[in-house]
Amino acid sequence: MEKRCISSMNLDELGELVRSMGQPAFRAKSIFRWLHQKQVTAFSEMTDQPKAFLARLDEEFFIAAPVIRRRQQSKDGTVKYLFQLADGNCIETVLMRYHYGNTVCVSTQVGCRMGCRFCASTQAGRVRDLLAGEIASEIYAVQRDTGERVSHIVLMGIGEPLDNYDEVLRFLHLISHPEGTNIGMRNISLSTCGLVPKIDRLAEEKLQLTLSISLHAPNDAMRSSMMPVNDAYPVAQLIAACRRYQKTTGRRISFEYSMVRGVNDSEQTARELADLIRGMGAHVNLIPINPVDGSPYSASDDANVRRFQQTLEKLGVNATVRRRLGSDISAACGQLRREDANAQ
Repeated sequence: MEKRCISSMNLDELGELVRSMGQPAFRAKSIFRWLHQKQVTAFSEMTDQPKAFLARLDEEFFIAAPVIRRRQQSKDGTVKYLFQLADGNCIETVLMRYHYGNTVCVSTQVGCRMGCRFCASTQAGRVRDLLAGEIASEIYAVQRDTGERVSHIVLMGIGEPLDNYDEVLRFLHLISHPEGTNIGMRNISLSTCGLVPKIDRLAEEKLQLTLSISLHAPNDAMRSSMMPVNDAYPVAQLIAACRRYQKTTGRRISFEYSMVRGVNDSEQTARELADLIRGMGAHVNLIPINPVDGSPYSASDDANVRRFQQTLEKLGVNATVRRRLGSDISAACGQLRREDANAQ
């Protein structure tokens, strides 16, 4: 019998489980706390549970607990992990230290099928989706390794979060549960390349997280050359979905814009971008791309990034330049996983 991931079960499901095993209902909350508050990696660590009950759980379930396969630390304090999952697949997770606290960038899939041409994550395609408990376990593993609390989460690692919608939504409810890690939705940012039907579906959840759109270009010709997803959901459809999302949730949207030399970094492009999102009160996060082997793209120089930012701000668009973290440790998504695979 294939074991199931108990780390992915919510409190109601755990309640049904303990009752089906002839145990009192209160054990469900205790197990949930062991998993998501104390973040144990083995059933034997649940010291207030009957040993026979734990043995039965161990027969049928596993606790998501990735092991560190590689760990790189940057001069700026950023730590990048290559985690190995129970089935042998590997994912990447990044710890970023800011003055307001520690942010962890989590992966939501093993690989990615979106095909963005500036991203290392997608070059070998998608292997499988991560379970909710596996996504949460990335955060728990970082906390165990560093001894530091994580206060913020970005779903911006390997994979397209909305391509794994159900498990990602389950993860969001697990990680924000008051009986668990209790990281508030306002401290969580979810990044998507623009799956329009899933954006509309997420809007109906009315979560208080920050939705970040990987836009990277203001028109279809430019965006399709960089991001194949644009062929399915062109810019006009995407922006319309963003406006619906804002209206439904009352939450401001953030746009991510990777600055690629000679492709999307001209003053005219900045003006086109400002026209596209005018009236949304949106924030644009300008990202100097990390170099990726096999990609034809290179980063805009710092002076041009600043000029682009200034043009947007003159046109009434709030724009900031993302601090480049971890560029000395293969920080671009997917690079560490690919290097490890090539080394085998």
